[in-house]
Amino acid sequence: MPSIRHAAYLGLAGTSFALGVIGAFLPLMPTTCFMLLAVWAASRGSPRFALWIREHPRFGPAVVAWEGERAIPRHAKRLAVLALAASILVLVLTVSLTWLKLALVGGLLLVGLWIVTRPEPRLATAPAPLTRR
Repeated sequence: MPSIRHAAYLGLAGTSFALGVIGAFLPLMPTTCFMLLAVWAASRGSPRFALWIREHPRFGPAVVAWEGERAIPRHAKRLAVLALAASILVLVLTVSLTWLKLALVGGLLLVGLWIVTRPEPRLATAPAPLTRR
């Protein structure tokens, strides 16, 4: 049933977008990953909504950089590393099982390493030309 599928994608896009907006204001909540999920779902449920996200002045450049170049802007890397460092600090202070603490901290360090080794966008935050549907 295309209408149910369409509604499910649109619901996922709206929820992901809302979580991404919340993440823009809460330090430990991610933004870009939710925006990427929102664009992916919106492209299947509402291409117009997907285009709106890509053209959004706050969220669009990071989404377009990832889609076009698999690149992460420098400011996003900094914020991600700060959030990961805060998370590691919380884990170190609150988790009592040593093996679990080491596993979680190790995992977060690997995520941080992956993030900082991604290229920065070659295109200066200007979104790629997109056509309206």
